[in-house]
Amino acid sequence: MATLNKVMLIGRLTTNPEDPRTLPNSGTRVIRFRFAVGRSRKNQQTGQWENDPNQLYIDCEAFSRPDTKRDLVGLIHQYAKQGDQLFIEGRLQLDEWVDQKTQQKRSKHKVVVESIEFLGSRTGDDGGQGGGQGGGQAGGYRSGGQAAGRPANTRGDFPAPPDEGGDEHGGGHSGGDGDNIPF
Repeated sequence: MATLNKVMLIGRLTTNPEDPRTLPNSGTRVIRFRFAVGRSRKNQQTGQWENDPNQLYIDCEAFSRPDTKRDLVGLIHQYAKQGDQLFIEGRLQLDEWVDQKTQQKRSKHKVVVESIEFLGSRTGDDGGQGGGQGGGQAGGYRSGGQAAGRPANTRGDFPAPPDEGGDEHGGGHSGGDGDNIPF
């Protein structure tokens, strides 16, 4: 029997992420943050987009092990701030505990983040860049467009378009109306 536990969300940070902490036995670092996700709809009468009044608030955790190059915790701690829009991928995990006051069992779902893409910020400090297009995966995180002071897309961008003398394979362009598309 096949199963799948995969979550992909676009939303905003409700507060700054907590300071990272190190787990005592493994040396793994963990950071927690809260994420708000809603659904926008187009109002049929006005044609304007309206935000969902019933947003979901989701607790998230990200981990970085000391034996890997991937430092997801460091990236979130350094670059993610309240109001920033992020695309996160991860998995659901159920936390269960006994309430100390009522002695009743409690539980909640959270997202364990496996990759992240910085889409922009609400405060406008992203220099007009960002956006949800592309963004390569590098070191376990994603970054779409380079915001001021944020990690760049290190996957490697598409090659520059060929000049008028020929394409990247040395062939010439066929003449025409200037809409030469090399594919």
